[in-house]
Amino acid sequence: MALDQSFVGRTYPPTPAYEVGREKIREFAEAVGDPHPAYVDAEAARALGHADVIAPPTFAFSITYRAAGEVVRDPQLGLDYSRVVHGDQKFRYVRPVRAGDRLTVTSTIEAIKSLAGNDILDVRGDVHDEAGELVVTTLMKLVARAAEEA
Repeated sequence: MALDQSFVGRTYPPTPAYEVGREKIREFAEAVGDPHPAYVDAEAARALGHADVIAPPTFAFSITYRAAGEVVRDPQLGLDYSRVVHGDQKFRYVRPVRAGDRLTVTSTIEAIKSLAGNDILDVRGDVHDEAGELVVTTLMKLVARAAEEA
């Protein structure tokens, strides 16, 4: 069953603040295999003009993915999460995520499409710091695969 088009434009409340820690950044950089010194060494980050270590560009996914959970669990939307695969991810940065940032995410359904029986859901995550400044916008594409014919 196709998802309800009236959900396009729906915005969900901001998440509680997530405090970005140096250790979380280090663990993430290690997990994705990115050895850049600005992710683990404050001096290296300062040499590049940052106040503290910064996170790899895809780190924002770990925060926005959790926030998008509110969208996919919305019973009114009717998304069958057991059939969902992650289709695409994009990031538009205003500035890097830094250790010590306290970030919130506001999720918005940007588009809903049906293609060959599959539902395609585009979710935007706007990540703001404590001052309310935009840090990064993420664009996540989720594909709910069509149910197999009996």
